[in-house]
Amino acid sequence: MNGRADFGEPNAEVTRPIPHIGADYIPTEEERRVFAECSDESFWFRSVPLAATSMLITQGLISKGILSSHPKYGSIPKLIFACIMGYFAGKLSYVKTCQEKFKNLENSPLGEALRSGQTRRSSPTGHYSQKSKYDSNVSAHSSFVTSPEADNIEKETLPRYEPIPFSASMNESTPTGITDHIAQVKVNKYGDTWDE
Repeated sequence: MNGRADFGEPNAEVTRPIPHIGADYIPTEEERRVFAECSDESFWFRSVPLAATSMLITQGLISKGILSSHPKYGSIPKLIFACIMGYFAGKLSYVKTCQEKFKNLENSPLGEALRSGQTRRSSPTGHYSQKSKYDSNVSAHSSFVTSPEADNIEKETLPRYEPIPFSASMNESTPTGITDHIAQVKVNKYGDTWDE
């Protein structure tokens, strides 16, 4: 099968086209509801607790003397940094949960795109990926114990990569291909010039 559905075959594979989700995509009402729900839940259940926890840990480290405070601003810069990092860590930690919510939507182009992206990653030899012309020969004959027959097949089908020889005359102190050579021009007392 060459990636197209051949209706003459009894086990022809027919797939729905993957929807294109780009910058111009307008989400459905249900998708907007899930976006808002994800934003609220990621803020209240992940970002706020992680930001508060990271600020408390940072303040504890400063008070124990493990972290130093700023001479002019005290612990404020480190606490703000810890809060920002906790906020973004909370948002990022909720991404998988939010993706699952979109995948569970029934008539959602965005959910369909996420589901089809998952099938593409989970089955590398499936419909969406092309099989290498070397896979069938190598996988059929590869084993822990190599036979002369398998070695011959590998030599015939796999491309050969020759290593590039290393020049022993090159070292770290010599430039490689870049020269600072400026042509020396000599001038005699009569004003005649020539290259050396």
